[in-house]
Amino acid sequence: MMSDSLAAAIQQFGDPRGYLAVASIGIPPRIAVDALHADLDAWAAAERDPQGYDPVIARTRAHYARLVGVPESRVAIGSQTSVLASLVAAAVPEGAEVLLPDGDFSSIMFPFEQVPGIRVRTVPLEALADSITESTWLVAFSLVQSATGEVADVEAIRAAVARTGTLTLCDSTQAAGVHPVDASQFDATICHSYKWLCAPRGVAFLTVGERFDALLTPRQAGWYAGDDVWTSVYGPAMHLAHDARRFDVSPAWQAWIGAEQSIGLFAGLDIAEVWARCSGLGDLLCEELGIPQQHQAIVTWPDASGHELRALGEAGIRVSGRAGRLRASFHLWNDQSDVAGVIRALRG
Repeated sequence: MMSDSLAAAIQQFGDPRGYLAVASIGIPPRIAVDALHADLDAWAAAERDPQGYDPVIARTRAHYARLVGVPESRVAIGSQTSVLASLVAAAVPEGAEVLLPDGDFSSIMFPFEQVPGIRVRTVPLEALADSITESTWLVAFSLVQSATGEVADVEAIRAAVARTGTLTLCDSTQAAGVHPVDASQFDATICHSYKWLCAPRGVAFLTVGERFDALLTPRQAGWYAGDDVWTSVYGPAMHLAHDARRFDVSPAWQAWIGAEQSIGLFAGLDIAEVWARCSGLGDLLCEELGIPQQHQAIVTWPDASGHELRALGEAGIRVSGRAGRLRASFHLWNDQSDVAGVIRALRG
């Protein structure tokens, strides 16, 4: 049995049978599509102005804050994971060590590898917590790995940093919307919402805890980072917001129209229930494939030749290939018939 709220949310996505590629790009709910159409019509009719988007962005920020369990004052907005990660990377002191998992997504790794004078060390994900030392200034990782769907051992990482004083940065792009996320557990988190939160691309978030709040510099400060946006748009006097909004990047307005609806939808769900449903479908697929259950919403198995990826594509089933493995990802719209479809396609 599922809750009424989850059942209603599923209905928002129609019947996209065979779509198991949300780890690459999500599908918008009907309410987001309707809102985007209405906004485009209003724009075409010259009925839009920049100030009119401010309430939309404020509501979306509030939805996201509720979803990840932090106050709105701790949430900054942006457009790309790498841009927000670069803001954190710029705060790393010269000579300091940053610890990362091997094979994590480039947008969370490359910004640190580009900073001269710091030490970047990588270890296997399963060894991440045990590899944190008192010399580790920051440990940065994805909550759910893009290539494999593996879930980081947050409790072990938190226990380690409690002993060493190490700062934490968690990328929840492959988690928020399907796996419970508590951003208050980390010094900073980053999330792009175009995957599991089913929002238009170009809507990302940074949450900043108390320790990082004192360390980060708003190097990309622009007009939307102002304390009172529409009275601080001209220099040279700089009056930035006093909370996390001082790290805001000016929004791509139309993207936020869809994001308000999508993120509001997920903020109203019990994400633990969503995870149980999606990881349960993942385990069912593992069982049918005859491979060990992975207990994940993203299921991967070896497919170096790409033969099975092509077979599924020819059968009208959308999955993806990453790092020599086939990646199938389950979300709200999927059910047991999608598992059966994969098995039929692979068994000819």
